[in-house]
Amino acid sequence: MTVDPLAPIAQPSAVLFACNMNAVRSPMAEALLKRRLRTRVYVDSCGVRHGTLDPFVIEVMAELDIDVTKHRPKSFDELEDGFFDLIVSLSPEAQHRSIELTRTMACDIEYWPTLDVTMLDGNRATRLDAYRAVRDELDRRIQRRFPETPE
Repeated sequence: MTVDPLAPIAQPSAVLFACNMNAVRSPMAEALLKRRLRTRVYVDSCGVRHGTLDPFVIEVMAELDIDVTKHRPKSFDELEDGFFDLIVSLSPEAQHRSIELTRTMACDIEYWPTLDVTMLDGNRATRLDAYRAVRDELDRRIQRRFPETPE
């Protein structure tokens, strides 16, 4: 059977974004998808390890009128819901952990390699620009992967 590459991808009902510490990339992606699809899809995020929400994330998301101050980082082990149709991993470590998770859960995994901006040096303006670039790239990918559909 041949799959049409231009055919729309079925919309999952539950999506998990995962990165290293649930402090930068995955909370951004979670908030962006929630803004896009509101309550039509259950969205959560986690990290391989437990981290602390990065203040630069709060700042660059606020630029889009998205408040992430209530986000509490958690690890895979701290997830309250154990069922997802799709896991989007944003780092190599999260990709490996996601694959391990599929041994006990039937779900799809997509790997979106995303720059770890916490590793970058520079002044405040340079770092904020890098965070904005990651945010904007995640938003573009989310728009392509999760097209808006009528309720």
